Amino acid sequence: MTKLTTTPAKPGVATFSRLESKVRSYCRSFPTVFKTARNAVLTDQDGRDYIDFLAGCASLNYGHNDPDMKAALVEYIASDGVTHGLDMFTEAKETFLRTFDEVILKPRGLDYRMMFQGPTGANAVEAALKLARKKTGRDNVIAFTNGYHGVTVGALSATGNGGQRAAARSQLSSVSRMPYDGFHGDGVDSAQMLDDMLRDTSSGIDAPAAILLECIQGEGGLNVASKPFLQKLEEIARKHDALLIIDDIQAGCGRSGDFFAFEFAGIKPDIVTMAKSLSGYGLPFSMILMKPEHDVFGPAEHNGTFRGNNHAFVTATAALEKFWRTDVFQKSVEERVAYLTERLSGIAAKAGEDFRLKGRGMMQGIDTGSGELASAICEAGFERGLIIETSGSSNEIVKVLAPLTIEMETFEKGLDILAESFEAVLRAPQAIAAE
Repeated sequence: MTKLTTTPAKPGVATFSRLESKVRSYCRSFPTVFKTARNAVLTDQDGRDYIDFLAGCASLNYGHNDPDMKAALVEYIASDGVTHGLDMFTEAKETFLRTFDEVILKPRGLDYRMMFQGPTGANAVEAALKLARKKTGRDNVIAFTNGYHGVTVGALSATGNGGQRAAARSQLSSVSRMPYDGFHGDGVDSAQMLDDMLRDTSSGIDAPAAILLECIQGEGGLNVASKPFLQKLEEIARKHDALLIIDDIQAGCGRSGDFFAFEFAGIKPDIVTMAKSLSGYGLPFSMILMKPEHDVFGPAEHNGTFRGNNHAFVTATAALEKFWRTDVFQKSVEERVAYLTERLSGIAAKAGEDFRLKGRGMMQGIDTGSGELASAICEAGFERGLIIETSGSSNEIVKVLAPLTIEMETFEKGLDILAESFEAVLRAPQAIAAE
């Protein structure tokens, strides 16, 4: 399928082309220089506004520059609050720990200890895998098709994307790959398949230290784990003395509709990895939650210079107080989820029977069946003032990751642009050309 012409880069991007590494990626889809941002709108140097349906890949669930988080951060900086403190005790950390426990954990009946490591999602996954292996004395980890857990070598071994894995140029081992829920279609019970293989000592799969998965596969194509699948995996982990690790880095902090993406299934994972919107403000910050009996690292056995970002502690606490102390925000998210589902269903139906809705919560998209077609739709959206990207093994999904706080008027306008973009690409002569 012929791809539409890429939007030409503006003159201001020349500096980046000359001085920045070619590894840069998102900027290739959005070739303009952004200057300011507020909630769901980015503004470039020329003063043009773009509705943000990417939100830092779900790192900005509460939008850009939330005024209350900004005020808390400015006040903290102005008062000479501790910026960097390794893992020493700080007032900002203590306040976050108490607030997260009070606002998030206790109301959900969860008993977890919090561990801070390096500030990225991959850092959290690396820590979780290392902890599981230490706790169990085993090496093997069960990961799933189309899973994405980061591109550092340990996390990459559990990531499915072939291109990213190939870039490592090293052996990625100690992981056994199993089919995710629905990978083989509705008639195949992937969880039972895993249980059968773990029970058979001749299956070739070693007893695992952990079972690692996302409840909603963000980069893998918006595949969704069902309630029975997650519940069965929890049973399997218990039966085989493995730890269940939920990677809630992209789907967490309200993106699924609940604070945790696993809540609806009523399970209690052994370890939960968190990052992205954990800070609330887009600041680098990650954390793993672990059941107390799994807190087996000795002092400094897993460490890092930037383990716990004090500025992020401040904004994360402000986010918890503002959005999660009551159920008002969650109800507003539910309204947006219903509206998003309705609009995307309509766009998919109008596009044709080969287009289908995927995902859950505020993490939904349309499967176009073609990476070239999905990319062309996103390009058409950018030309019209919309920031939106693709996902999936072939980039075939047009994925909506709007801020959870997006104003309904802006949300409607952005989805109108998306509908126009679908229509413009599908009626173009190139869209019906034979591949």
